[in-house]
Amino acid sequence: MSRRVQVRGGERWTEADVPDQSGRTAVITGANSGIGFETARVLAARGACVVLACRDEARAAGAAARIRGSAPGADLRVVRLDLGSLASIHAAAGDLLSACGHIDLLINNAGLMMPPRGTTEDGFELQIGINHLGHFALTGLLLPRILATPGSRVVTVSSNNHQKARIAFDDLQSERSYQRMAGYGQSKLANLLFCYELQRRLGSTGAATISVAAHPGLTSTGLARHLSPVTRAFYEVIERPLAQSAARGALPTLRAATDPDVRGGTYYGPDRWGGERGFPMLVASSDLSRDRDVQHRLWQESERLTGVTYAI
Repeated sequence: MSRRVQVRGGERWTEADVPDQSGRTAVITGANSGIGFETARVLAARGACVVLACRDEARAAGAAARIRGSAPGADLRVVRLDLGSLASIHAAAGDLLSACGHIDLLINNAGLMMPPRGTTEDGFELQIGINHLGHFALTGLLLPRILATPGSRVVTVSSNNHQKARIAFDDLQSERSYQRMAGYGQSKLANLLFCYELQRRLGSTGAATISVAAHPGLTSTGLARHLSPVTRAFYEVIERPLAQSAARGALPTLRAATDPDVRGGTYYGPDRWGGERGFPMLVASSDLSRDRDVQHRLWQESERLTGVTYAI
């Protein structure tokens, strides 16, 4: 039973509001820790078959065991997925299509934040490669199965760091200049551009599938492990004490994925502290994220780079 209550003029949406998920299949990238783990935990407890799509199969299996500890009988599966390798993405998509007769939820959650510059197996800068291009390819490969599933959704996790970002089309792989924070912001802006362009394409074909985005606000997860020493020190002293738990940070994703009132092309995030803490609500994204020309240009470039084209 829902325990939703009104708080300070708004509504407090919690995991108690997640409806029954029995009979549904959810694929979650990066589900072995942090927000992805908490999302998997709640969906599994509500009866969904949850596929943990992760690079490290052993850690994913450990995460599945922890979830079963709190939700005995939970239906959990593990698929190896390295978003930094197009070969791995194709292999994982093949495994998922073989194992899942329907895909009700694809939650593009995995991410990398502010590492030293490096490249994926295919030569993409790590952040744009893993956070955006990897998910773009995976979604495209799974989309026919998702489209065939009534009431399906694609949920893409972005960040408040998109707000001041831009897409450097003239140096998308940061070969001429690399700044960790700018690269991260670019990848999170790309997540939103992808979400909105996908929704427009879905809508134009009359598809029942919707594309939605979410962000966790300031949340304590393992993403900070790649920060530079100075930035990490600032985070540990100033930001970490203010950060909310991963369980709270997962609420915007869960709402975007399960609230029956959610509409395509919307964006959910925390309702307080400038979107850094609180309960999930509809939030606004940057003007640039809503620029249709930029959305379309990034889509075309993403198809070219990944070799994955969409049939919509």
